Amino acid sequence: MNRLGQVDPAAATGQAKEIFDGPLKGKHFNIFKSMAQSPAALQVYLGMSGPLSQGVLSAAEREVIQLAIGQANNCGYCVAAHTVIGKMSGLTAEQTVEARRGTMANAKLNALTKFVLTIHEKHGHISDADLSAFKAAGYTDAHAVEVVANYALAVYTNVFNHVNDTPSDFPAVGGV
Repeated sequence: MNRLGQVDPAAATGQAKEIFDGPLKGKHFNIFKSMAQSPAALQVYLGMSGPLSQGVLSAAEREVIQLAIGQANNCGYCVAAHTVIGKMSGLTAEQTVEARRGTMANAKLNALTKFVLTIHEKHGHISDADLSAFKAAGYTDAHAVEVVANYALAVYTNVFNHVNDTPSDFPAVGGV
């Protein structure tokens, strides 16, 4: 049950209405309805996710990050949501599980998973060797910058869902 309440998109007013009628038209998920309690906070989400979708990381790579960090932070809402979105972004069902486990069969995606989990585990204090291993898989400085930004977005939504106790709109996924 939501701890923070929800804004009904049909009854929303002001900036919340503009967001639900604009960038979130047809995407009235529980996380967004609760975030809309503060349109500014919802704009933070949109302000990060929108531009990052135009970056150098593919949709599948962004979903690998969301799945790995959602699992690491034990965010059932995000794991369920990004399992669905990951499959829509080109990941196989097995790859969504691999990302959650932190080890992927695809060498490049495995390097990405290891890198973002290292950032998480070391609170950003990675070593030169950690960055070199990531780059050896074919990633660039631009990719590393976007991994950090996508990581921050994942942590934002994970923590929000923990505080809110957001009920999932997506099918539950099993443990890994």
